[in-house]
Amino acid sequence: MPDIKNVLGFDYGLRRIGIASGQSITKTATPLPAIVAKEGVPNWQEVAKLIAQWQPQALLVGIPLLMDDKEQPLTHKARAFAKSLAQFNLPVYDVDERLSTREARSRLSEINDFKSMNHRKVDSMAACIIVETWLNTQPSARPG
Repeated sequence: MPDIKNVLGFDYGLRRIGIASGQSITKTATPLPAIVAKEGVPNWQEVAKLIAQWQPQALLVGIPLLMDDKEQPLTHKARAFAKSLAQFNLPVYDVDERLSTREARSRLSEINDFKSMNHRKVDSMAACIIVETWLNTQPSARPG
């Protein structure tokens, strides 16, 4: 795998897509504003603008699976979204996103962000969790 320092993660949804930027040095992510999707289709120019701005070396897409590892209708749509991201000529990785929304709500409540705990904020925090999950599964770079 190439040396990946920066990634963009997506929490796919039919109405909104949460987005987070992550970096491998600290294995942390920062939520970015979610984008609107119409029946799961984002404004691709908006996605291109984010990619140009953040210049990631890889893209991550949360894949929703049921607790018993079974797929659901949204799983197939998230995989199709991931395939569509290939147009940006970057590696695209699927990430198991089970319980990411629950964890996102928990994190937001811990920082007392109840007033602004709207769907967009939850979706982007879920994208952070997706990014951090992936970053924490990658081997750490070791000095030569």
